[in-house]
Amino acid sequence: MDHAADTFRTDLMTITRHVLNEQSRHPESRGDLTILLSHIVLGCKFVASAVNKAGLAKLTGLAGETNVQGEEQKKLDVLSNEVFVNALVSSGRTCVLVSEEDEKATFVDPKLRGKYCVCFDPLDGSSNIDCGVSIGTIFGIYMIKNQDTVTLEEVLQPGKDMIAAGYCMYGSSCTLVLSTGNGVNGFTLDPSLGEFIMTHPDIKIPPKGKIYSVNEGNAKNWDTPTAKYVEKCKYPTDGSSPKSLRYIGSMVADVHRTLLYGGIFLYPADKKSPSGKLRVMYEVFPMSFLMEEAGGQSFTGKGRSLDLIPTDIHERSPIFLGSSDDVEEIKALYAEEAKKAGSA
Repeated sequence: MDHAADTFRTDLMTITRHVLNEQSRHPESRGDLTILLSHIVLGCKFVASAVNKAGLAKLTGLAGETNVQGEEQKKLDVLSNEVFVNALVSSGRTCVLVSEEDEKATFVDPKLRGKYCVCFDPLDGSSNIDCGVSIGTIFGIYMIKNQDTVTLEEVLQPGKDMIAAGYCMYGSSCTLVLSTGNGVNGFTLDPSLGEFIMTHPDIKIPPKGKIYSVNEGNAKNWDTPTAKYVEKCKYPTDGSSPKSLRYIGSMVADVHRTLLYGGIFLYPADKKSPSGKLRVMYEVFPMSFLMEEAGGQSFTGKGRSLDLIPTDIHERSPIFLGSSDDVEEIKALYAEEAKKAGSA
């Protein structure tokens, strides 16, 4: 990319322009999703600004409360949650919200309701705030059939029913990655314009990658297929070079790198967390949706991640996602293990 030439470009594809272009592909559309996404974008800009000055504004550190997961809340977590709840409710296009920070789903006042459910993690990777590592916001959007009588059961939809998903990463630059079911595009915030500009059009994950991403500190508690796969990454038996280990500990940052460079991100179940650690509705589903839209795969150890039907808004699941060929390898190891168990 010629950054010097880009400085003087006048025909910029902003995220608003892109979403409006997508809307024009559906003549029956009334623009509700476009309006909702514009409010999410505003929330991301607000949080990006807060993250950039967090140390100066004393927004780091603990807020003195714990969230539903039992994790101590950071001040910035609380602020980000409030920002997104307010932005989503004021859009007039949502009827129910599911946030990592709130124990119960938020049902929007009937007078302000629209037809969408938004599930979100307002500040993923918040344990990294104080050391300046990339953190982010993750969101997934569903359609609700009847907004006036919406129930919690209608919120618990499989990931394959999601109509849009994305994440915003707050790091050396602020990058928003979005899919409305027609491919994946990346946008970078230009602070001088206050606009997200398309910088990564039509993202496609390489079919095979050279990087694996996993917390090896949990290795002693892994199941056999995960242990075998990681061993194979480090000591390949086919004469190929070992894969490189890259693990940031912030899901948004690890998945973003995987999406751009290829490879695999693993957060398996283990003896300490038999149901896995990552939350289905606002971490596993949105990231799996994006990965599949970019040509990759996402697997739970038993099946396709997006086929899961959650029974609780804060349900957890194991996840293996990334390049198609790499995920196929871990799927084969789980199939082999299941076959052994079946014949035992």
